[in-house]
Amino acid sequence: MTVDSTQETQTTRDAPQQSLGTAAARNLATTTKSAPQMQEITSRWVLRMLPWVEADGGAYRVNRRLRHTVGDGRVEFVQEGATVRVIPRELGELALLRGFEDTEVLTALAGRCAQRDFEPGEVLVERGGSADGIHLIAHGRLSQTTEGKYGEEITLDMLGDGDHFGEHALLDSDARHDCTVTAQTSGTLLTLSRADFVAVQASAAALQAHVDSFRSRARQRQNKHGEAEIALSAGHVGEAELPGTFVDYEPAPREYELSLAQTVLRVHTRVADLYNGPMNQTEEQLRLTVEALRERQEHELINNRDFGLLHNADFKQRIQPRSGPPTPDDMDNLLCRRRGTKLFLAHPRTIAAIGRGFNACGLYPDHVDLGGQSVPAWRGVPILPCNKIPVSKEQTSSIIAMRTGEKNQGVIGLHQTGLPDEYEPGLSVRFMGINEQAIISYLVSTYYSAAVLVPDALGVMENVQIAPTPH
Repeated sequence: MTVDSTQETQTTRDAPQQSLGTAAARNLATTTKSAPQMQEITSRWVLRMLPWVEADGGAYRVNRRLRHTVGDGRVEFVQEGATVRVIPRELGELALLRGFEDTEVLTALAGRCAQRDFEPGEVLVERGGSADGIHLIAHGRLSQTTEGKYGEEITLDMLGDGDHFGEHALLDSDARHDCTVTAQTSGTLLTLSRADFVAVQASAAALQAHVDSFRSRARQRQNKHGEAEIALSAGHVGEAELPGTFVDYEPAPREYELSLAQTVLRVHTRVADLYNGPMNQTEEQLRLTVEALRERQEHELINNRDFGLLHNADFKQRIQPRSGPPTPDDMDNLLCRRRGTKLFLAHPRTIAAIGRGFNACGLYPDHVDLGGQSVPAWRGVPILPCNKIPVSKEQTSSIIAMRTGEKNQGVIGLHQTGLPDEYEPGLSVRFMGINEQAIISYLVSTYYSAAVLVPDALGVMENVQIAPTPH
């Protein structure tokens, strides 16, 4: 005989209850609770790895040897449809025009820049060819190659958006290109010819005086880093006359002022008085607020336009990947530009792309122990995740490499401890009172900044492609 399932279910429902149900039992039970959770919390390796230095007086001054070579920066452009124009004041980023502020003359120079679009594989200039002007890259990636000792082609560098080449041609009518420049992608560049530069220079006395001053500075003796040379004598015999010297300093060293992140935490007195078991409501509110401030602090240390690492890397310490995705060769190129690299920083998706690039070459990153945690490494240098490094809509990102510490002339974090009502080092929580609505207010503040002591302490590989490529 077959029993209908509907009838069986109805019979079960009609049966009398024989024990206390769980819903009623929970009214008498003590619930076990977790502390409030927060998804925004990350590992914050930047805050953990930077050596923190006291900035008394709220500022830190970086004194350096006098440098004669300044400029060599990135140039920015504006685009109107298919037309690209250089921003006149951005020409001041060129070493030749550094410090020149005559807007009218800069506008005249910008107006004479001729636009040229290029395609992948196109040779823009050839090694040994006559150099007749400076080329400003508005968009695209170019490779600089030359002939090696044994006749092979070797790659010197990769150029990207905002870079330039051929600046020496503006002052030397006999200038020649010392390398071949080939387009790796399609793009656009603007060219300012020597003839146009000379024509503007002839009609602008201020520009002529600036160029003469630049030539004079260029004749001063300097080392490969552009610093004023310290005269020395070595290998001499007898009573040779020794050179006299002194070490000159930059007349206007940079000062880093402490930045801040603040918020006002509000807690109603009724909540603070009545709902503190088993957890203190005010303490939990404060704990999560401090976590959010620390996350914002790390974001600023990476992205702030004044002191953030991505914006303070010297332009000579910025490189481009050779093919787009990161490869072991690219990582070596970034690593070799400084001594004593302490760490790499990359977005987690970029670290995944690094792993794919290594695997494609049959290599597997090592792992090192960092504070009891195993992290991937390359050449013994840990590769640490930092989701504050932005990922562009084109699925590209950056990889940061740096040396840290004051003694190593590296990158340091700046803060000030001993603040009034200090809750953590460099973070204070100050009682602001209770308003007429019985709401308690606390001002939560943290002060911080970062300083790059010498330019080669910090390097960035830009425009790293992180999206997987189809096989």
